This record gives sequence, structure tokens and C-alpha cells, in this order.
Amino acid sequence: MGVIRVALGIAFWLVACCTVELPSASADDAWASNNAGDRGIDIGARFKIDPATGQLAPSLGSTSTSPSSENPNQYMADTHCRADGPDTKDPGCDALDCPATTPAGEEGTPVIWKEAPKAITNPGWTDWIPVSGPTCLYDPEPENVLANIAARILTDFRQLPVNPGNLEAQPFPHTLKGGPTNFYATAADQTFDLTILGQAVHLTATPTSYTYTYGDGTTLGPTPAAGYTIPETEWLNNQTRTSHTYTDTGNYQAALTTSFTGTYSVNNGPPLPINGTLDITTPTKTIHVWKTEKALVADTCQENPNSWGCPDSPEN
Repeated sequence: MGVIRVALGIAFWLVACCTVELPSASADDAWASNNAGDRGIDIGARFKIDPATGQLAPSLGSTSTSPSSENPNQYMADTHCRADGPDTKDPGCDALDCPATTPAGEEGTPVIWKEAPKAITNPGWTDWIPVSGPTCLYDPEPENVLANIAARILTDFRQLPVNPGNLEAQPFPHTLKGGPTNFYATAADQTFDLTILGQAVHLTATPTSYTYTYGDGTTLGPTPAAGYTIPETEWLNNQTRTSHTYTDTGNYQAALTTSFTGTYSVNNGPPLPINGTLDITTPTKTIHVWKTEKALVADTCQENPNSWGCPDSPEN
């Protein structure tokens, strides 16, 4: 049993009791859609985070409430320069060079990417300017490979070893009944380089929303708030957006579910959205909630080890 004695003859007695089981966390699968065309492949899906539910949902027109850091553009891949295409004699195709990557390999097919603002329905497309050189596809059916990658990218995304970060608490591991306990997440952006259907795919996973399970039957989220650390002097009187106040003593199993959104690029092409989330729950963290009791005492524990609240006190 923990005891803290302070000045003015007031002692605080911290008492812990019973445990509470953690409710099981659940994750919702997000929607996915891919569109294929004859001369181009539109895989510039649009999505937003619903402020009421925190879940990903389709976004049409200019109603998106996605974070400002989200790419405002959508993309379309034009493969009309493919080897068997009707426009191979286009002078613009001759200017796009996709040499073989191996001595005995076949030349690739250049892809002309188009971009347009997501907020515009049926937009006018403009050429996307790559960082260096054209995007090249090395596949016998280049007009299909982008759609095939788009169809499986969510599955590949959910199989990556994404680090969910940690759930942190202040104070920890002991906190007080009736006082705020500050929780925060430490997840960060992560990048991966993959080979999918013979193409180089660069994928970025970004933590977007968080669901805090406090272990006493209450939750917070999904919310975009990752929380933050606060100075020790503010632990007992600073109510943050992600803090929680326990109303009963006990040992509580707290956990955090982080929802990651993702983007991917094929052979140095533009960043394309992954239509779905990767939801990862951290291992539980035990929070010991104690209560306080106070009493006036006449002397210190050094003067009287049997005094109330001291280690040798009969009440302990």
C-alpha cells in the first residue's frame, strides 16, 4: 500500500483494488473501388474522414473535410503509348524512353499521368510532371497492371509490418481516482519499398485517427488527436483532449487502436490513395488507479513510525 506524506501534517493514503477487463477493440473495413478504361485507368479515388464518426467515407465534390496535408489532386494513367496501342506513332510517344532494365529484357511502356483537383467533378485533366523521366511499366499488358495493383494494394498494405507506436500515460503506472490521466500516442509516418507484379511500389503509411480504450468501459474516438506529453507539474490539473478521469479505483487495461491511411506510387509515379485503412491495436497497458485519504498528524514518520500513514502504522 503506497503512502505519501507532505508538509503541514497532512498525509495522503493511496489504496488500490480490483481489476477491470478490457473490452475487445473492433475495426471497420473501408470501402475500395477501381475503375478501368480502354485508353486510361482512373485510380484517383477520393475519400474523407467523417468528423462525426471518424471513419473513412467516399467524398464527392467539394465537401471533403480531410486533413489539409492530404494530396488535393486525383490522378489518371494514360497508357496510349503501349506497344500495341493505336497511338504508337504519336511523336509524343517517341519522346518517352523506357529502356529495358535487364540485358535480355523487354522495353517498358511509358505512362502519361494526368492530374486534376479532387474537389471538381468531371474535371479537365492536365499532365502531371514527374520528378525525373516518364513512369514506365514493364508488363506484357501495361494497360492492366495498374488496375491489378490497385485491386490488391489494400491487402498488401495490411500485411506490412507497420509499427503502431505506443500508448503512453501520465502519470504512469499509478494515477489518482478523480484526477485526469493524460494519454497520448507515438505513432509516426512509415515508408516501404515493395515489388508488386514486377513493378517498384513505394508505399507510405500515415497515422490518421486514434481510438483510446481506457479499460473501464469508456472509449474516445476515432479522433484525429494523437495527444501530447505534458510537464509533470501539470499532471493533476491539466485536462487534455485525450486525457481520462477514472471514477473508481482498480487496475485497468488501457489500449490504443491506430488507423493508418496509405498512399503508393508505381515506378516513381504520383502518390495514389489506398482505399481503406490499416487498424492496429497496441498491447494493453495496466493503469493502477488509487484513491486519496487525508488526515491531520502530529509528527513525521521519522519521529513516530507508527503514526497514521507511515509504513509501520497499524492501518497499513
